[in-house]
Amino acid sequence: MATAKTITMDDLLKEENALLPLAQSEVVEGTVLSVRKHEIWIDLGGRGIGLVPRREIGFGRNLEEGETVTASVVEPELEDGFALLSLRKAAKDRGWDEVTRLFEVGETIDVTAYDANRGGLLIELEGVRGFMPVSQLSAEHYPRVNGADKDEILQRLNSLINKTLRVRILDADRKQNKLIFSEKEAVKEGLQERFSKLAVGDVVNGVVTGVVDFGAFVNVEGIEGLIHISEISWERVNNPSDYVKVGDNVQAKIISIDKERLSLSLKQLSEDPWMKEVEQFKKGDKVDGTVTRITPFGAFIQISPAVEALVHVTELGEGEGADPEKLFKLNEQKSFVVLDIDKENRKISLSLNKK
Repeated sequence: MATAKTITMDDLLKEENALLPLAQSEVVEGTVLSVRKHEIWIDLGGRGIGLVPRREIGFGRNLEEGETVTASVVEPELEDGFALLSLRKAAKDRGWDEVTRLFEVGETIDVTAYDANRGGLLIELEGVRGFMPVSQLSAEHYPRVNGADKDEILQRLNSLINKTLRVRILDADRKQNKLIFSEKEAVKEGLQERFSKLAVGDVVNGVVTGVVDFGAFVNVEGIEGLIHISEISWERVNNPSDYVKVGDNVQAKIISIDKERLSLSLKQLSEDPWMKEVEQFKKGDKVDGTVTRITPFGAFIQISPAVEALVHVTELGEGEGADPEKLFKLNEQKSFVVLDIDKENRKISLSLNKK
C-alpha cells in the first residue's frame, strides 16, 4: 500500500506564493525556455513567462535552455502579458553582499575588464559594475607614454580587456553604487620582501613597459624600474626608442633602490669605450675633431667615435667675450690642442689650434 505524502505548511505556502501576482523588484526563480540573439525567455511556472533583454543578462554570462536562474522583476506585466525581468539586477543585489565582504576583509581577487576608457578599466564583479583608474594599475600594466597621449593610453588599456588581473577593492559604497579596484594595492603583497632581496650592483631581467623622452620603464617581477636616458648607452642617446621598445626583454644593472622604484642601467653591463679610446690622447697632443654642439660657453668636439671634448669660450683666443656661434659651424672639422684629460670625470678640455 502506497504511503501518503505528507504536505507541510512550507509546501502550502510555496504553492500559494507560486500563484501570487508578480511585484516590481521581487526576486524570482525560473527556468530558461529559450535563448535568442537579443533576449532570453524564462518560465516562471504558474506565475507566467518572463522576458530578459540581452543587456540585462550580465557581462560574460552564457545561458542554456533548461538552466535555473534567479531574476529581478522590472515590470510585472507588459502589454503582451509577459513580465520584464533582469538577471543583472538580481545578481547585483546579491553581489553587493559579497563585494562588501571582500572589501572588508581586504581579499585579493581575480577580475576581468570588459571595457576601457581613457581614465581606466571597467570591471564587473558579482554583477556589480566598477572601475579601476589608470593610477591604480600595476607597474606592469601602467601605460607609460610620451606626453600622456590619450589615444595611445586608450590603446594600451584596450589591450588589457578580457585579461585576468589580480586586484583588491579600494572602495565599495553600495548607497552611492561606487566600486573601485586597485591592481597596485594587490601587487604590494610581497613587494617589500622582493625589494629586500635586491641590492645595488645586482643584474636583473625585466620587460620594457614604456619608452618616454627621458628613458625607459622596466617591469622587474612586479617592481618598476627606470633606465634613465643617460644610462641606456655609453654613446649620446637622443631618442630612447632607438634602443629599446615596449615588450623587449632586457638585462640591466641596479644602480640605486628607493621605496617604490629601481634605477637601472644598460650601459654599465658593457665596457666603457670612452675609457679605452681616451688612452690614445695625452696632454699637448694636436687633434682634429668635428663640432657636435655649440653653446654660449663653448663648443663640444668629437675627437673619436666615443670621446667628446669641450673647447671652452676662454680657449678660443678672443677672451671671455668670444662668440662660439661665430667661430664654429655644426659638423665642421677643426684642429685643436689637448689641454687636460680628467679620466675620473670623463672630461677632456681643448684649445683651438691657431697654427
